[in-house]
Amino acid sequence: MSNATVKSAATQKGALNKSSLSVLGVFGPKSDMRALMRMSSGRVKEVKLGSRVSSGTVVAIDADGVMLRQSGQTKRIVIPGS
Repeated sequence: MSNATVKSAATQKGALNKSSLSVLGVFGPKSDMRALMRMSSGRVKEVKLGSRVSSGTVVAIDADGVMLRQSGQTKRIVIPGS
């Protein structure tokens, strides 16, 4: 990604729903990927496989976002604009 692409994605108005959980980005080697997530409280937290957040447990992280499992259901939270 070019700096202009990153800047554009990072400054999109309304890209984040501030009242819900959002993935800000992912990083690290494929074998140990991590993600920065913005909690509904506004707090930013680094998560990894097995991390617990208010919406469940992180069961997977890939280039597009994070998979969470809660009460037997799995949902994907994608990086805005991806």
